[in-house]
Amino acid sequence: MTSHALADTSALLGRSLRHVTRSPDTIITTALMPIAMMLMFVYVFGGAISAGPEPYVTYLLPGILLITIASGIAYTAFRLFQDKEGGLMERLRSMPIARSSVLWAHVLTSLVAIAVSLVIVVAVALLMGFRSPAGPLAWLAVAGILGLFTLALTWVAVIPGLTARTVDGASAFSYPLIFLPFVSSAFVPTATMPGPLRLFAENQPVTSIVNAIRDLLAGRPVGADLGVALAWCLGILAVAYAVATLLYRRQARG
Repeated sequence: MTSHALADTSALLGRSLRHVTRSPDTIITTALMPIAMMLMFVYVFGGAISAGPEPYVTYLLPGILLITIASGIAYTAFRLFQDKEGGLMERLRSMPIARSSVLWAHVLTSLVAIAVSLVIVVAVALLMGFRSPAGPLAWLAVAGILGLFTLALTWVAVIPGLTARTVDGASAFSYPLIFLPFVSSAFVPTATMPGPLRLFAENQPVTSIVNAIRDLLAGRPVGADLGVALAWCLGILAVAYAVATLLYRRQARG
């Protein structure tokens, strides 16, 4: 970005963040559903699930963090759709500002809001007994993976935000993403799954991301899962960014 684009993005980011702070229920709602899932699985189903010697909340947390991200990006599509339908994007295009700043402001708002939600979820997990021997570098690596995953999914959210015809359609795309961790190693080891389901679970992005985060938080050496997780995140980000910016340019010309 040029200094002009950075200044425009910063101004629009401030506007978006003010909207978020005026309606903190979006952050609370984003964190509430994952927390409810965590409480249910730990205290209702946890005794019947064998996931190793560690407390089940420790095993479960990485998947819950990804569900938090998938829940939060629905609001990105919703906010973008509202700006589009309300005519704000048309007005911004008529002003001498960098075109990229409009989308990047929404993306960065999503990163900030979801980061707050993730901190809330981790805090609740600590109250429930989650403990980690991971050092500062491991925690930074976890934050980096979660940030990259959030960035990738946020650019995915931009696509329905630009193309949806109804507000429900703008946010409905997140439902399959919320469901995806259930068919992964997030809740139970994939070895317990039947053949075809296990094959899918072991080769979808959530499993490698969850496994990498779980190893980092446990202070264990991270194997091939880290490279696979980064490849998935970067691949999704590259494709989503290309499609979203292409759609935005077409709409600007149209």
